[in-house]
Amino acid sequence: MNHSDISVRRKEVQEGLPPLLKRLWRYGLVLSGNADVAHDLVQATCLRALEKCEQFQPGTQVSRWTYTILSSIWKNELRSRRVRMGEGVVDAEIALVTDGVREMDTNLLARQVLKEVERLPEGQREAVFLVYGEGMSYREAAEILDVPQGTIMSRLAAARQKLGDLKDHGDHLLPAE
Repeated sequence: MNHSDISVRRKEVQEGLPPLLKRLWRYGLVLSGNADVAHDLVQATCLRALEKCEQFQPGTQVSRWTYTILSSIWKNELRSRRVRMGEGVVDAEIALVTDGVREMDTNLLARQVLKEVERLPEGQREAVFLVYGEGMSYREAAEILDVPQGTIMSRLAAARQKLGDLKDHGDHLLPAE
């Protein structure tokens, strides 16, 4: 690879990172459940992306590549610390803000759903975030998480079943059909 190829890749990565910062932070928050850890994950992801820009394939999406980097950093962090118990839960009260009476019902429902999503196993939470939160295809989510596409489909089916149970339990916050 010559110097101009590396320059093109570096430029594409440098220009692609700033618009992704909030999305990467949200993904870090989904993975870690901690705002400070999410911030650290984003910093480490940006640093690694810039250091390894020669590995980026020009013309592909910087977002998909950086999600893969962030996921890898998180998994390495988990392996190295071997500590996760008691961490990883985002308080829905912090994640959502009620800004008026009109949005109150929506925010109450969203809080409850978010709390239920927080209770999902990590693999299901990741799949829900990437596919439903970020609009990725099953294939893209599978590549980022380094699992077969069928695993993504299974995780989403299980998550939908668990979240669908909210209505079966007669929760008063969920709208009747």
